[in-house]
Amino acid sequence: MAQSARHSTSAFHRPSASVPSAPTGERTVVRPKIVRPRTTDPEDLAVDRERRRGRGTISNMSGRYEPVARIAFDDGWQSLEELPPFATTVLIDSTRRIITRNESPDISFDRSINPYRGCEHGCVYCFARPTHAYLGLSPGLDFESKLFVKPDAPALLEKELSAPGYQPRTIAIGTNTDPYQPIERKFQVMRGILEVLERAGHPVGIVTKSALILRDLDILTRLAERNLVKVAISVTTLDAKLARVMEPRAATPMRRLEALRQLSAAGIPTSVMVAPVIPAINDPDIERILDAASVAGVRGAGYVLLRLPLEVRDLFVEWLKANFPDRTNHVMKLIRDMRGGKDYDSTFGARMTGAGPYAWLIGRRFENHCARLGLNKHKVPLSTSHFRPPRPNSEQLSLFG
Repeated sequence: MAQSARHSTSAFHRPSASVPSAPTGERTVVRPKIVRPRTTDPEDLAVDRERRRGRGTISNMSGRYEPVARIAFDDGWQSLEELPPFATTVLIDSTRRIITRNESPDISFDRSINPYRGCEHGCVYCFARPTHAYLGLSPGLDFESKLFVKPDAPALLEKELSAPGYQPRTIAIGTNTDPYQPIERKFQVMRGILEVLERAGHPVGIVTKSALILRDLDILTRLAERNLVKVAISVTTLDAKLARVMEPRAATPMRRLEALRQLSAAGIPTSVMVAPVIPAINDPDIERILDAASVAGVRGAGYVLLRLPLEVRDLFVEWLKANFPDRTNHVMKLIRDMRGGKDYDSTFGARMTGAGPYAWLIGRRFENHCARLGLNKHKVPLSTSHFRPPRPNSEQLSLFG
């Protein structure tokens, strides 16, 4: 979701500032409001490995709005062993609107839907992590373990599509958190959304890292027959071990490529997203990913350079030091070289692709290899001619149909 996007109105609000008592084995540090301290040693905030098993981030640092920071420490009485693991919990998000609008010139859509808040895939680099701070939660481990579902999303969508004066344009889904993350198996919010869009004849673009999208192949195939859908699957590396470290609960690279193959074979327009490109970590894989995706039948490809807004920067550096200690300084130097000497540059036109020689080289490698493979040759916009506003159940049927 673009930074300029207006967030959907939600029943969740950030709790008022307070200084609660710390659980056993945690130290509470009071600090001024809206001040986020930077730690020089990630071990100060690191959560015990067993408590965060299967998670992407190393710590659960407080969000930027919180007046306190909690640091786990051993008090000599094995108190760390008493702390529970970060199990996935799901709460209801009683949002009142489901379509989020944006005016970003960097992206091709002006509206999107996010069926969930937080994402269990655990991608350490996820630029949506800072949104959990609005809920009084950590963009770290809380983001991937304390999730929020919007069960009313299909009904809200139907209502918004039927509003007087609504003009259809492609709705993007999966641009913030993944609509096919593991909890979708239980709640099926995304399938409900697709059912509404199919009935209304409304175009939709989907981005995911999950092979669970194949569950909805029946709806997607029917939408594709009317030029109402396109799907992009993110593949960050072909190395299964690296993928496990980068995105621990997402589908393996081979399962994502198989999903692309099946979607393409069903006649659904598909693209591969190499996103994000992390210098000196996964950028050597660019050409191999494009080769594999081309064999799977994709028509297009795109890439996004790593972004490190707000809390993501510290979480990413922690992750680098824990998993690539020999490359940490080199990776961060390359990132700053591509961001005008900063960790992050939010300037429109540059935030997705960066600037400088290394960013230019990545862009040329990507474009040249796409040209060799014949990717991105033809871009057909999705159709809006099939759109018919949903008719509420209570509405009287038209005399003339």
